[in-house]
Order: sequence, then C-alpha cells, then structure tokens
Amino acid sequence: MKHKNLALELLRKILNDELKTRSKFNLIQSKKLSQMLENAIKKYQNNLLTAAEIISELIAIAKDVRASDKRGEQLHLSVDELAFYDAICDNGSAKEFKKDDALRDIAKILVDRVRANTSIDWQIKENVRAKLRVIVRRVLREYGYPPDKQEQAVQTVLQQAEMLADIWAKGEE
Repeated sequence: MKHKNLALELLRKILNDELKTRSKFNLIQSKKLSQMLENAIKKYQNNLLTAAEIISELIAIAKDVRASDKRGEQLHLSVDELAFYDAICDNGSAKEFKKDDALRDIAKILVDRVRANTSIDWQIKENVRAKLRVIVRRVLREYGYPPDKQEQAVQTVLQQAEMLADIWAKGEE
C-alpha cells in the first residue's frame, strides 16, 4: 500500500472523532476504546509495530467500535441504558455475580430513576447529588449488586449521569 503514513493518520483521525462523539454518551466505552487507541499509537511510535501492523490494529479497533454498537442492540438497550449498563459492569465481580438479564434490568431502572430525579443544576446542588447517590445505592442493593464494589459503581453511575444530564435537560434522546 502506498502512503501508509497517510492511511494511518486518516484512520487515527476517524477513530479519534468517533471516540469524541462516544465520549459524550458512554464514559466506560469511551475510556476503554481511547485506551486501546492510545496503546496502539504508542506501540507504533516506539517502533514496536510497522505501518502495516498499526493500520491493521486500528482497523481492529474500528471493528470493536462497531461491535460495541451491536452490543446495545443485542441486549435490547437504548444508548442511555447501555451507558449505565457499562457503568455497573465495569466491576468485574458484577459480571461474575449477576447475569446479563439482571444487570440489564438494573441499568434500565437506573436510567428511569436517575433521569426522573435530575434537574438542570443537579451537579451543583449537593442535596440533589446526595439524593441521587441514595437512589443508586438502593437500586443496586435491591437487585443484589455485589457489595464489594458498590461504592465504586455508585460513583461511576453518577459520572455517567453527569455526562448525560445536559442531553436529558435539553429533552434530547
């Protein structure tokens, strides 16, 4: 292939743009995919990969991006629900403890309850944030979420909610 570096830069730019778009909706997926891209670029910059190998690695990352889209469809989750699903599945013991069905139900309930209790300025008001923390803890406890990582999951869910709050406040989907 001629102009391998040009192809590499084009692929990298496309993936970066896609990740920026995703970072507005899904905290965990955007972190994971960004890390994959960053690691691949570092390997290339350290001459551990040739231009052809980095291009194939970037194509594999693009396929992972596409697969993450299909995962939401397979689980019958909306974009918001998939983001919360990823937030509660970020804990490895949650996946071992619960089946996808239970985690999917938790994600749907969390989206409904958090969305219903967020206001435009909820990130600023500590009493509203505290109320949301309590709601998230209750839902996780109610569905038997593993207690060892429950606090981490609460924080991750609230970070995810902050990302989606502006979109929810504007009434967009």
